[in-house]
Amino acid sequence: MLRIAPYTGQIFVALFAGFVFGVGLIVSGMTDPNKVIGFLDFAGNWNPQLVFVLGGAMFPNLLLFGWILKRKTPLLDDKFHLPESNTVITRQLVLGSVLFGIGWGLAGYCPGPAVVAIANGTESILYFVVPMIIGATLYKHLTT
Repeated sequence: MLRIAPYTGQIFVALFAGFVFGVGLIVSGMTDPNKVIGFLDFAGNWNPQLVFVLGGAMFPNLLLFGWILKRKTPLLDDKFHLPESNTVITRQLVLGSVLFGIGWGLAGYCPGPAVVAIANGTESILYFVVPMIIGATLYKHLTT
């Protein structure tokens, strides 16, 4: 009998989830920076369409999160990997959130949709993704 190793199952599920997530980002318009900037422009020509995307993500999570955690163990791992200690809102967390929001508002991209938008083949996405990768790499090397 053929048995799939747990690690192989994790990879398959991760690839499938990533594919579904990417398709969802494209279909919802999250990879279109003009749509995102329109959503964030409360004082100007506000486009509320992405509220439905947010609701479509949050509603199932609110319904299922507690139920899933009651299982005690996930399907493809030994335990759930949830934050256990660092739950304090710090100055660094707030500053990082503000910087993330400013970058999102200026560029119209956040990391997930930006990586998916690379598939569109537009050169302008590289002006966001390349510095994002450089910044993440610098952060990793400077903090470890």
